[in-house]
Amino acid sequence: MPLALRQAVDLGFTSDQASAINQVFLALLGLAVVLALSTALRFYFVTWIGERIVADIRIAVQSHLLTLSPSFFELNRPSEISSRLTADTTLIQAVVGATVSVALRNLIIAIGGVGLLIYLSPGLTGLMAIIIPLVVLPIVFLGRRVQKLSRSSQDRVADIGSLATEVLGALRVVQSFTQQARERSRFEGAVDAAFKVAGRRIFVRSVLTAFVILLIFSAVVLVLWKGANAVIAGDMSGGTIAAFVIASGLVAGALGALSEVYGEIMRAAGAAGRLSDLMQEVPDIVSPPSPAPLPEPAMGEIAFSDVTFFYPTLPDRSALQDVSFTVAPGQTVAVVGPSGAGKTTLFQLIQRFYDVTDGDILVDGVSVKAAELDALRSRTALVPQEGTIFAATAYENILYGRPDASEAEVWGAAKAAAADEFLRDLPEGIHSFLGEAGVRLSGGQRQRLSIARAILRDAPILLLDEATSALDAKSERLVQQALSRLMEGRTTLVIAHRLATIKRADKILVFDKGRLVDEGTHEALLANGGLYAQLAELQFSDEVALQT
Repeated sequence: MPLALRQAVDLGFTSDQASAINQVFLALLGLAVVLALSTALRFYFVTWIGERIVADIRIAVQSHLLTLSPSFFELNRPSEISSRLTADTTLIQAVVGATVSVALRNLIIAIGGVGLLIYLSPGLTGLMAIIIPLVVLPIVFLGRRVQKLSRSSQDRVADIGSLATEVLGALRVVQSFTQQARERSRFEGAVDAAFKVAGRRIFVRSVLTAFVILLIFSAVVLVLWKGANAVIAGDMSGGTIAAFVIASGLVAGALGALSEVYGEIMRAAGAAGRLSDLMQEVPDIVSPPSPAPLPEPAMGEIAFSDVTFFYPTLPDRSALQDVSFTVAPGQTVAVVGPSGAGKTTLFQLIQRFYDVTDGDILVDGVSVKAAELDALRSRTALVPQEGTIFAATAYENILYGRPDASEAEVWGAAKAAAADEFLRDLPEGIHSFLGEAGVRLSGGQRQRLSIARAILRDAPILLLDEATSALDAKSERLVQQALSRLMEGRTTLVIAHRLATIKRADKILVFDKGRLVDEGTHEALLANGGLYAQLAELQFSDEVALQT
């Protein structure tokens, strides 16, 4: 376009040059068509790339998170990690899909414009080149500052998301204790902190943009002044200086836009750094390079041998100390003791969510450290204290136990868990959506659905973590019946606070402060007069008092 303008000016706008002028403007119209098509193609392909990159990043980060050990999530809030997967990737998407598109366009304009300037007047272009280093240096320096502030800004935004998730998830408690004003104040504090960091980032970017524009257009004015004097001296034509003005404006505008783009890219770099931190996390628990095969068919034998364990976040206090016991195939073993005695820790070690500090754990005669993780965990089915329900249908929640099961098998598991009746009463039956965390179900219904999932899994080892402790009497009776059917023919470990539910266990393990202090049958432990007898006396006397 600047070359066409030079030709038009040098030809002069006279009647004898009308044909040549028409050709010039016809060429300009052709350029406009090329510009329109190339801009549309640039927008489509670069935006598509942005969407594809962000999709790949999200999949890669989520896939990696699923391999990390529970200890990582003890130190990092899941809600903050969710913010990285959403807010940070959205920022990267905006930069790659839009900002990079603008950068690509202006970079081509700048490179082509500089080449044109050299063609029009090497002398004037050389003068402009002196100014370029003065422009680049502040861009690099201030850009790094923007990157640091952007990362800090994203951290504060993540704090906002975490706080909102926490408060909204416990809204009934907040309102029950009339703490709305306190939570509003906490949220305002988090928002203000994020705003202050964002304000500093915006200020630095503003200074960067102003500095770059001032230098660029100062250079243009200086060059044009020199060019005007060259035209007066007859060393340059009017068309050339006109073309040089247009080309200089294009280059200056492109470089100014690139300075803003650089600030955006540095902001995205801060977000990318937070995602990169997640990708660089190494799981503590992995399968060995050459795992030992577990025997087939599975027996369900469990053996603890002098096991001592410290949680990574509590290195000064042992969760288990010198624990040894054996659970024979098909046995039902109950685990009792005060809160914090180490009962739930047993389950986490059997499934190898953590590695023991000392000693060893064997499943079917193979050390859990030597077995392949998926093979090991496929031999266990867990029914937690509060049934975990996913935001999906009832059918999909039960199917989680064994994804390749048929619908008939899913219904069979539901019936065995005494869940089929209430499932049929749902608006769309077993295919009804249950809402987030199963909000459409009662506590007993959620637990029976969790048991149905464990039944469908059909694993040789069953782990029951206080599966009935939070239920009313009617729900507990239904759940206990379902559990009795589930326990048949399986090795079962039961954590229970209600001792009346474990009287028929083949063996009871009594834990206190991480140590196995006693073991035996219900009658034998009562006769010993130890901790179990004390717990039983307190519990049964309380029950009698309540009945009277």
